[in-house]
Amino acid sequence: MTVKSVGLVVHGGRAEAVEAAIGVRTWCAERGLHCADIDVWGRGPRHYAREEVESAGDPDLIVTLGGDGTFLRGAHVAAENDALVLGIDLGRVGFLTEVPVTAVRAALDAVHAGRITIESRMLLTLRASCLLKVPADMESLLRYGRGPLPPPPKMQSDCETGDDWGIALDVVALNDVVVEKLSRDRQVSVGVYITGRLLASYSADALLVATPTGSTAYSFAAGGPVVSPRAEALVFTPVAPHMTFDRSVVAAPDEPIVLRVLERSGRAAVSIDGQLRGVLDPGDWIGVYAARSRLRAARLGPTDFYGRLRNRMNLTDAPAAVADGQAVPLWPVTSSPPKDLSHLALPAGPDETY
Repeated sequence: MTVKSVGLVVHGGRAEAVEAAIGVRTWCAERGLHCADIDVWGRGPRHYAREEVESAGDPDLIVTLGGDGTFLRGAHVAAENDALVLGIDLGRVGFLTEVPVTAVRAALDAVHAGRITIESRMLLTLRASCLLKVPADMESLLRYGRGPLPPPPKMQSDCETGDDWGIALDVVALNDVVVEKLSRDRQVSVGVYITGRLLASYSADALLVATPTGSTAYSFAAGGPVVSPRAEALVFTPVAPHMTFDRSVVAAPDEPIVLRVLERSGRAAVSIDGQLRGVLDPGDWIGVYAARSRLRAARLGPTDFYGRLRNRMNLTDAPAAVADGQAVPLWPVTSSPPKDLSHLALPAGPDETY
């Protein structure tokens, strides 16, 4: 693709990210490209993604410099105007960012020359019984010293509203949507509906709906399954439920999941990709759906998700398995796959380079 304008989302608390941002600005200046910092909110209030896009000059490439949290911020901005997002890895987990900081210029050159793969990632969106907001008396308590809260989601102007379908919220999530308790000594009680049918009423610390991308985030920590980011699914996971059935449920992308706070429950907080966005009272509900929009992420080559999973999670082999012989890192195939397997996604052979 031909890059015309670049938006920068930088983790200002990391010196290496700030230094790498200088390199990105220099690269843009050498090519006469517009480059603007976005999502810089440390000294003032947070802004809506649309406002950030417009103030940055409607960039067609978003470059994030930081970890997965920084990538999530950039993804929200990129999804607003269907921009491409390139994540530079300066974090500690790094399931979303893959380009090392030493390869920033090479990665930008590859994007500018079109020598990339564009990976499409599923996003979530919401409908709700009411507009989400955080009561003024709760804001300072709930933000946990992490700076200003994001503004409450607006209503989508191009969607029908009312009746049993609620209000369509102008918000997307790349990782997850979470309904969680506000008080340490009181769980939240929630009725969970999938495709309009009651699955169960839960009393739990939290209940979350994740994308395949988000399956390695909070959902994983809560005991949920690891799902390939290439899959299409909604992953529902209860967190510390006070009931026998504590398993995740993986739903199809066209099967909406509704979370309704029950009448005798306490209030519940709603977080989107780890950011508090509102509080639900008993009787309120949110519906989580696959969004019509997608995230477009730039990849320099095939994504080694399972190799990354092994490395990032420090997976170790069972002692009995190691005693039976050391497993090789890759399936030892050096020849081309037969025709009946040519459609499968397989790792490159040991002699192939990208």
